[in-house]
Amino acid sequence: MASKVRFSKYQGAGNDFILVDNRDNAFDRADEALVEKLCNRRFGIGADGLMLLQTRENYDFEMIYYNADGREGSMCGNGGRCIVAFAHDLGIITDKTVFLAVDGIHHASLSADLVNLQMIDVTDFALDGEAYLLQTGSPHYVEFVKNLQHKNVFQDGYAIRNNATYGKEGINVNFIEAEGDGYFLRTFERGVEDETYACGTGATAAAMAVALQQNLEGDINIPIRVLGGQLYISFHKQGKHFTEVFLKGPAQFVFEGNY
Repeated sequence: MASKVRFSKYQGAGNDFILVDNRDNAFDRADEALVEKLCNRRFGIGADGLMLLQTRENYDFEMIYYNADGREGSMCGNGGRCIVAFAHDLGIITDKTVFLAVDGIHHASLSADLVNLQMIDVTDFALDGEAYLLQTGSPHYVEFVKNLQHKNVFQDGYAIRNNATYGKEGINVNFIEAEGDGYFLRTFERGVEDETYACGTGATAAAMAVALQQNLEGDINIPIRVLGGQLYISFHKQGKHFTEVFLKGPAQFVFEGNY
């Protein structure tokens, strides 16, 4: 473990992350206890997750993502957008990038403080009652509800995430409701084990659930409001197949320091 950790804090629609430039491999990737401590909001820096930016041959960089509980996680969409902004601020990239994450290769572009991140193709889904189950880099449960503003997302999300079906591996639980020309989404995230202000892979899964429920086809763009701001999901849908999937939204530097 490095005696001092140089870090930057970024947020994407209220989903906040600790970013560490680890091209020198000074940060011990096996130190889960340190990651958990850094993410603790009372005894550490505080974040929904931590990311290491690593050198990777043939790519601009590699993204290593940890959940707030200290364990390496699956893909994080808002985290992906934030690490793109971080790489830009470090001078590694300009307005476009190709990088590697746990779920494969990602392309992204930057304009002002908005990052448009390509997500993985999705070729199938399942149902749990009326809820949709989609794998968008992380596993997601999407349920359409009413009066979402007043829903106890922690209580209801916790119950689903820990039930007999999903308890072992965990699942991210999303509740969505139509709102104006778009949708309002709230998410309980595994690994954080709480509701977060935004979830990029969750917003992506929720937009796909909308398209499935409404039998939409072709090129689709769905605005999704989350607690921390506005996200836009676009894709091409043909039957159960989603291609050219993009997650667009803000990614902003908050502060930097040493721990």
